[in-house]
Amino acid sequence: MRSASGINRKSKNNRMAKEKKQNKNKKERSTGWMSELRYGRSVSLEFFKTHAWLMLIFVVAVISLMGLRYKTKTKMSEIKQLNKELQRVESEKLQEKARYMSLIRETEMRKMVAEKGLDLQYQDQPPYELTDE
Repeated sequence: MRSASGINRKSKNNRMAKEKKQNKNKKERSTGWMSELRYGRSVSLEFFKTHAWLMLIFVVAVISLMGLRYKTKTKMSEIKQLNKELQRVESEKLQEKARYMSLIRETEMRKMVAEKGLDLQYQDQPPYELTDE
């Protein structure tokens, strides 16, 4: 019995030792791969030589997208500024139209007063308020 239990212990210890080695190797591989990537060793010069045209296209596409985004933002800010200016000009137009219509009405009223022979005059100043103290 002792020999069987001794064998079981040895095989169990061997399995545990193998599992530890495998776990350690996995950790070393993962840290090794990460450190290679960090220091730039995992990507060789040959990779860049063979895929240079693809990387060039990618870089040009990214730069053109950045330029397009900048152009769009500047156009949007210009549109906002022009909309504000349009609103201001439309407001001024309405004010001028109101002044014009007022002058037309005033002119028509003066003509009617002159035709009817009324002795009415246009006051330039507002009426005074008199108070008794």
